[in-house]
Amino acid sequence: MVHCKNKKTSKRIRRCHVDSGMDYVRILRDLREDADKTQTQIAEVLGTSQTMYARYERGANELPIHHLITLSRYYGVSTDYLLGLSKER
Repeated sequence: MVHCKNKKTSKRIRRCHVDSGMDYVRILRDLREDADKTQTQIAEVLGTSQTMYARYERGANELPIHHLITLSRYYGVSTDYLLGLSKER
């Protein structure tokens, strides 16, 4: 479920909070482990380093959209599932 509220600023920015039972960093790790892949192997799929991929799994860096799409195709799941917005793969 997504909850949005207007943040009172001069620009009236909408701020949204996504409620999910499992956040996307945990989903990333679980999908990788279920596929019996290492961080290095997934980093190669993404064309990045193992160190950077590990930062995505820890939530230290946000996953770029192009990596989100690549992982969605690689694992055969929807981007909504990867982001924790849907329980349907």
